[in-house]
Parts: sequence; C-alpha cells; structure tokens
Amino acid sequence: MLALAVDTATPAVTAGLVELEQAAAGANSPDTARPRTLAVRTLVDARAHAEALTPQILECISEAGIARTDIAAVVAGIGPGPFTGLRVGMATAAAFGDALGIPVHGVCSLDALAADCAGELGPDDELLVVTDARRREVYSARYRDRGARRIAGPEVGKPVDLAVAGATKVAGAAAHTALFDLPVLPAQSPSPAGLVRVAAPALLSGAIPEPLVPLYLRRPDAVEKSYRTLDRMGA
Repeated sequence: MLALAVDTATPAVTAGLVELEQAAAGANSPDTARPRTLAVRTLVDARAHAEALTPQILECISEAGIARTDIAAVVAGIGPGPFTGLRVGMATAAAFGDALGIPVHGVCSLDALAADCAGELGPDDELLVVTDARRREVYSARYRDRGARRIAGPEVGKPVDLAVAGATKVAGAAAHTALFDLPVLPAQSPSPAGLVRVAAPALLSGAIPEPLVPLYLRRPDAVEKSYRTLDRMGA
C-alpha cells in the first residue's frame, strides 16, 4: 500500500511517500508493519507551512516516479501543535484525499515521533516526547513498549511542571529535550515513516478513518490575545 504522509505540527514541514507492507500475516499492528520511505521532504521553518507543503508533496511524487492515482491513502499528523501550522497540514491532507477519492487517517504527531524512536528503545525504557508549544511551554506525552504504547498525554505545560518520573529517554525539539536530565534521542519531528507506522493497523485492515480532529490542547494565540484585551477593558 502506498501512502502519502504529511505533518505540520512542529516547525518542520514534512511530506513523504511511504510503501507499507505487512511483515506478519494477520497481525495488524505497528511493530509488524514495514514502512519503506520512497521520497521525503522536510523544511524546518515555522512560517513556511502554507508555502512549502504542496510543492513538497509534488516533488515527492516526481522523485518516486509514481502517479497520483497510485496513492491509496493519506496519513496526517493531527498535533498537538500551534493552530496556524497544524491546520495547513490537515487541510492539505483532506484536499488530496478528496481529490483522489482515498481515505485520510489522522494520527497523533507525538505518537509518530515516538514510533521513530522504536529502534533505539529497550523493553524497559520509558520515552518522553516533547515538542514546542510556544509561550515557553511544550506539548508532551510518555510511552512504553518501545514507543508503541502511550501511557500519558498528550498535554501542554511548562517543562518544569512535567511529571517525568520513570522516563529513561527523551526525544523531540532540541531546545526542549536539553532541559531534561535524560539521554536524548535524535528524532526531533515526525517522519513520514513514523506517521504511517502509527496508522498501519487502520491502513492494513481497511478501516474507515475517523473524522480529522486537530489536537490544539488550547485556544489559538489570537483568541487568547482577544480575551486578554476584553479582560483589560472589563468586558
């Protein structure tokens, strides 16, 4: 199965084409799926999501030497992430799915980042994943079973307030992973293969996808500013 995967939940604008195969018959789970990346584009620029994503997708299609009609499904990171960037990726994924008449599956972007760390985690490791939430805060979640099982989160808050007891490794935004006294894994943003790995059970089983619902975890900055203005005016 050929899947288009996109994520704009972090400052990285990511698109890729991934071939998904089932490693073990009758076992639709992320750890038995074999995602093979055919093409990928990543640009780290928090202000370039809208301009960069669609050209990246077209470049991936050209590099892989496939037709758009060869794509069987779309996988989109649904956050958590800042409002403006996140909606670009989800809207683009929905538009491609609608145009091609194929299903669009949403997955938690933190789950995908954890899936990217699977090969560097032992059976007893607990992984902390953190990404930039702005306002000196982070989005976070914790994982066991080599990153395949989320045990806490996603949530948003200040790094100092995170409950990290039990975590043995950390991955995610470099500026924030450095705040924790834990071994740092190299994955900083979700890869197309990680996104597809998380969606693998639904993709391989042919399940009807749930509606795309973004994980904002808080109101957009513009809304917060308007509420603060009203508060100062006594409204």
